[in-house]
Amino acid sequence: MNGAQALMRTLVDAGVTTCFTNPGTSEMHFVAALDSEPNMRAVLALFEGVATGAADGYARMADRPAATLLHLGCGLGNGLANLHNARKAKVPMINIVGDHATHHVQYDTQLQSDIETVARNVSPWVRTSQSAQELGRDAAEAIEAAHGSPGQVATLILPADVSWNEGAEPGAPLSVTPPSAVPATTIERVASALASGQKTALLLGGRALRADALLLATRIAEATGATLLGEVFPTRWERGAGVPQVQRLAYLAEFAATQLEGFDHLLLVDTKAPVSFFAYPGKESCLVPDGCEVHELVAPTDDIQGTLEALADAVDAWEVEPPVARSFRPDKPTGPLTADKVCQAIGAVLPERAIISDESNTSGLSLTAHTAGAPRHDVLTLTGGAIGQGLPVAVGAAVACPDRPVFALEGDGSAMYTIQSLWTMAREQLDITVVIFNNRSYAILNLELQRVGAEAAGPKAKAQLDLGDTHLDFVQIGEGFGVPSVRVDTAAELNEALERAIAEPGPHLVEVVVPSLAL
Repeated sequence: MNGAQALMRTLVDAGVTTCFTNPGTSEMHFVAALDSEPNMRAVLALFEGVATGAADGYARMADRPAATLLHLGCGLGNGLANLHNARKAKVPMINIVGDHATHHVQYDTQLQSDIETVARNVSPWVRTSQSAQELGRDAAEAIEAAHGSPGQVATLILPADVSWNEGAEPGAPLSVTPPSAVPATTIERVASALASGQKTALLLGGRALRADALLLATRIAEATGATLLGEVFPTRWERGAGVPQVQRLAYLAEFAATQLEGFDHLLLVDTKAPVSFFAYPGKESCLVPDGCEVHELVAPTDDIQGTLEALADAVDAWEVEPPVARSFRPDKPTGPLTADKVCQAIGAVLPERAIISDESNTSGLSLTAHTAGAPRHDVLTLTGGAIGQGLPVAVGAAVACPDRPVFALEGDGSAMYTIQSLWTMAREQLDITVVIFNNRSYAILNLELQRVGAEAAGPKAKAQLDLGDTHLDFVQIGEGFGVPSVRVDTAAELNEALERAIAEPGPHLVEVVVPSLAL
């Protein structure tokens, strides 16, 4: 058995059975080893940012890691933005990054780079395997690290000769450290804050936005009069009819500060204290109101379900019936299209158990309201703020959950970062409906230009934020990648296109040209 074969067996034995790949010469022995392992599914991406984003989406829905196969430091660099998003999402992932053979490194050839330094930006666990005999153990430790609490990106660097040398053995799966128990003193302190009669909010993030944890948090809030809030960009948010509703904090710091105004206690449940995304002249970065005491109830390393159960005991919340969203749908829209009507149309037809990968940014602001009573579904959002996530995450979610329909809601500018995702959707015949909100602008950046206090924008400045001079034709782009695509101009056409996409298997793209929002 050579190193690549031992690595493949180690991955599969530990439950890592999907790999999103963009290989090169140094990874050819890993590619060849795929045929020796029938339980490993390999999904080719045309760009490394698609592979890394897809592995993120897979982990969010499967609750276990996928692997990526990337070509040297340059390939890792191409995938870095979506690895950043995955790190912020705290999802498990195994990066396998090929390297030159150990004896070849000394020659500093054209593709030689310091891979470990690049990887440490997004990956807390990084190791270069030194021999075929050590590779199985290294891989098992990488999987153990990725699976930890919380999940993380683990990067295993694989020199070509470590792949091709023989004498390797698979590494035995290692045990995963369980989440930590929260001390009783923390439960008591938080219960006292809830019982104080002062204005208190539970800010939920991460695993706290799954349905079971949401039900517990809602019981606690109902029993104590606390307010429930959700973090701005959740990793995975379970919502819809039968699930408690949570008001997300606004992206704009001014709006978020208003939401938080007047609270005396802020209880953090698998999230951190809120801050503004960027610094702005004359404005505070920390959004916690003056005089508000912050309590960390559940850290990312902690047992969230057990902690919320203990807190429910402490505040006598078990007899409280948690309110949940009632089942309802908006009417199908009519007339000329607007961004709000697109969100309304999605709410009107969203299927049972759908998954929404939402990177619609400014155009999708009303999506939450229009889908609140839709059948139960999951929403995956832009956790790290690096755009170009929505399409790849949809790919990974569809691979992880082939029995569930996936919707990818995309802005035109964001879509172009990883547009190659459409090719993978077509090749794998994934059940994804892509909705492109084409407002022919980087609309959010037009807003930020004003908010940062920059001087009045002239023609050169405005040109950097405008996509309208040379129109992006997403119908032609989608068809070129093999995805059936249509542009709609009216609400009636949109309703028909969505219904057709839901009814037919495989990927579909719907382009809607909408006016840019005046935020």
